[in-house]
Amino acid sequence: MPTATWCHLARAGPRTPYGGEIEDGKIYGRAAAVSKCDFSTYTFAVRALEAVAKPTKGSVELLFTYDEEFGGEVGPAWLLQHKIIKPDLMVAAGFSYQVVTAHNGCLQMEVTVHGKMAHAAIPSTGVDALQAANHILTALYAQNTLYKNITSKVEGITHPYLNIGTIEGGTNTNVVPGRVSFKLDRRMIPEENPTEVEATLRQLIQDTAATLPGITVDIKRMLLARALQPLPGNRPLVDAIQKHGEQVFGEPIPALGTPLYTDVRLFCEAGIPGVIYGAGPRTVLESHAKRADERLDLQDLRRATKVMARTLCDLLV
Repeated sequence: MPTATWCHLARAGPRTPYGGEIEDGKIYGRAAAVSKCDFSTYTFAVRALEAVAKPTKGSVELLFTYDEEFGGEVGPAWLLQHKIIKPDLMVAAGFSYQVVTAHNGCLQMEVTVHGKMAHAAIPSTGVDALQAANHILTALYAQNTLYKNITSKVEGITHPYLNIGTIEGGTNTNVVPGRVSFKLDRRMIPEENPTEVEATLRQLIQDTAATLPGITVDIKRMLLARALQPLPGNRPLVDAIQKHGEQVFGEPIPALGTPLYTDVRLFCEAGIPGVIYGAGPRTVLESHAKRADERLDLQDLRRATKVMARTLCDLLV
C-alpha cells in the first residue's frame, strides 16, 4: 500500500489582499494593521468590560466610520456637528507599541496644466502641457528638498514633505499633450499654518506656470486635514494606556507624534482630548501597510485588546 509523502512548499507571490489569511501567528490582508483589526480590539475590550463590571463613572461608545482618508467630513465630523456624540475623551485606531498624541496635517491638491494639442509631426503648432508640468514638478521637488530644513519639536515627527501621487494626461503617442494633471500630497508638521502652506504652494505653481508661454493652470484643493495638537485633558488616557501597556507588553510605551494624519484631529478641534492607540506593530514600515502582504502579529492584537480593556476599567469602573 503506498504511503503518503508530505512536503512544505514555499508560497509564490503575495497573499490574497482581502483573504485574511493566518500564517505563523500573523494575519495578512489589506488594512490588517492600519487599522481594521482595531474593530476587534475595541469591540472585545468593551465585551471584557461588560463581563467584569458595568461602567459607574460614565459610558463608552464604539464608532466605526469609513471616510478618514477623505477627511472624515461625512463620518466623525458629521456626528460631532449634529451633536449625536459628545464624548469627554476618545481613543482612535493606532499602534500597540505607542500612544500617539499628535500627528501631521495633510493638504491634497489636484493641479491641471493646460497647453495646446498638436500633431507630433508639427510640434511647434502646439504647446506641450507635459513639458510644462515637468517644469512645475521640478519646482515642487526642489521645494520638497528645502522642507528638510524645517523641523518639528514633536517627538516622532521630523519635517514637512511633499509627494506627487498620480499624474495623467495626453491622448496618444503621436499627439503633443494639451492637458496634464497631477495630484500632490503635502504633509504639514503641527507647527505649520495650513493656510500659509496652501498659499505658498499655489503661488509657487502659478509663478512657475507664468514663465511658460501659452500655459495656464487650474489648482483645486481636494483635502485639508489639520494636524492633531495634543490637548492637556488627554493625560488620563495617556497615563492609563502607558501603565497597562508596560504591564502587558513588558516594555515602556512611549507617547509621541506620528507623520500620519487621522480624523482624531476633528475631535481635537472640537475641544475633545484624544489619543491614538490600538493593535499594530511598532512602525508602519514593519506592517507593510499600503503594500503587498500587509500583516499584523496576532499576539499584538491580543495584547492591545487587554490594554484597552484595562484602560476602560480604570476610567469607567
